[in-house]
Amino acid sequence: MFKHYFPILQWSKNYNRQMLSGDLIAAIIVTIMLIPQSLAYALLAGLPAEVGLYASILPLVAYTIFGTSRTLAVGPVAVVSLMTAAAVGNLAIQGTEAYLTAAIALAFISGVILILMGIFRLGLLANFLSHPVISGFITASGIIIAASQLKHILGIDASGHNLLDILISIEHQISEVNYPTLVIGISAIVFLYWSRKHLKTLLLSIGINQRLADLLAKTGPVFVVVITTLATWSGELQSLGVKIIGDIPQGLPSLAMPAFDTDLWQQLFVSALLISLVGFVESVSVAQTLAAKRRQRISPDQELVGLGASNIAAAVSGGFPVTGGFSRSVVNFDAGAETPAAGAFTAVGIAMATLLLTPLIYFLPKATLAATIIVAVLSLVDLGALKRTWIYSRNDFAAMLTTIIVTLVQGVELGIIAGISLSIVLHLHRTSTPHSALVGLVPGTEHFRNIDRHSVNTEKHILTLRIDESLYFANARYLEDRIYALISHNSDVKHLILMCPAVNLIDASALESLEAINARLKDSGVTFHLSEVKGPVMDKLKRSHLLTDLTGEVFLSQYAAWEALRKAP
Repeated sequence: MFKHYFPILQWSKNYNRQMLSGDLIAAIIVTIMLIPQSLAYALLAGLPAEVGLYASILPLVAYTIFGTSRTLAVGPVAVVSLMTAAAVGNLAIQGTEAYLTAAIALAFISGVILILMGIFRLGLLANFLSHPVISGFITASGIIIAASQLKHILGIDASGHNLLDILISIEHQISEVNYPTLVIGISAIVFLYWSRKHLKTLLLSIGINQRLADLLAKTGPVFVVVITTLATWSGELQSLGVKIIGDIPQGLPSLAMPAFDTDLWQQLFVSALLISLVGFVESVSVAQTLAAKRRQRISPDQELVGLGASNIAAAVSGGFPVTGGFSRSVVNFDAGAETPAAGAFTAVGIAMATLLLTPLIYFLPKATLAATIIVAVLSLVDLGALKRTWIYSRNDFAAMLTTIIVTLVQGVELGIIAGISLSIVLHLHRTSTPHSALVGLVPGTEHFRNIDRHSVNTEKHILTLRIDESLYFANARYLEDRIYALISHNSDVKHLILMCPAVNLIDASALESLEAINARLKDSGVTFHLSEVKGPVMDKLKRSHLLTDLTGEVFLSQYAAWEALRKAP
């Protein structure tokens, strides 16, 4: 039990020199990649740049101890940073101490929520975030994030937490564009896009091996940071209005508990819950994908504990909410990380950068970080998913489109709430009118199929209704109405069989409906039977009066029911 909550005790006992080598190499590469990302996502969250570095040190150590993925890289990510800005922006003004205090408290609350979910095995709550909703939310968030960074590319002041507000704010300031900043921003975007598609090919052509070329191609943001920082310093571009990062405090963050303000915590709770769910879904999907490639496994419930511990670690070290990032986790995987220790080594690298390297990025243009964010998040935008979802499922399309529209127009929190709410409503609607079919025997077999889709044998005095959904309060009345309608239109029926191969649950409401159906069919002179009832469902039925009062029988298979009843009077 102790090892379950501390996975480090399981993998560390077999740790060897080969694993150490792989973890160190991966840590060096991820550290180089994570420094500009951390700075950029802190600015996206409306926080000082150094807070991004703080959020990339202790959280990695905490995940090393409590996480189960061997290659997941925890830290600030775009979507969670945007959600942080939206949540905290409603309570305080950016740049104030109150804003930072709220962001730190948000990370702590998220951590507590995640740990409690892990302890009580509530990872299933994330199932309420359907894939279309998550896809729509990430697409809309990517658009908002990219739009929010245009102010840094243009060198103007603009604000807003949804697309409409951002565009209106930019339109009002468009006459004040700073052209040196614009040149830096556009050049950085062009280079980053080029490096994603062509840098690897160039590196291969000059003789660099495949693996190293692939890794170097993913560190394009580092080259942009170096080049634009040198250009700004040598050309004294800040005197022309180019906004730079400026002074970043050297030294490690001081450790302190967040403010325990009851009112603040109440105001942040819903936002923290949403951030926890979105962050967990994003993180666990990445972790599972990478684990599958090495035939490893992760524990979703323990991942909740690991992510929770990481967020608490972020809070006590002056950071903001974190989760597993896709791009850097893939780089960590490709670089050869063997264990979560790679994350701890990365934390050491970030800590050293915080201690020694911050003066070197004094002249780093904010436009460069904005370009890094824009290129990163636009890869998340998948408008083509709308068409694919429309073709496959109108209900899922409605959930996805609603999430996108509400997120773009009203902001990220209302967008995700709208998506979750609509998904639940559509699920209840879909399961409240479950698919059912009258079935008959396929000639020459023991299989039963829909009489409207196949040529099957039937008997006038037998009706078999196959129900393709679990029975619960939302569809219990539907089942009653369906059966009563069938009986009223088939006067020759003497036996009705409810075929239950897809029924995994019969709740108390559905049980009452089955009892009512049995009684009403008895009054109509029709015998009520069940077939293919699953074991767990049968166990529960045995604790009720239904089987005692049932006018018919419970058959192990539909074919057995057919054989027993087709010659019956």
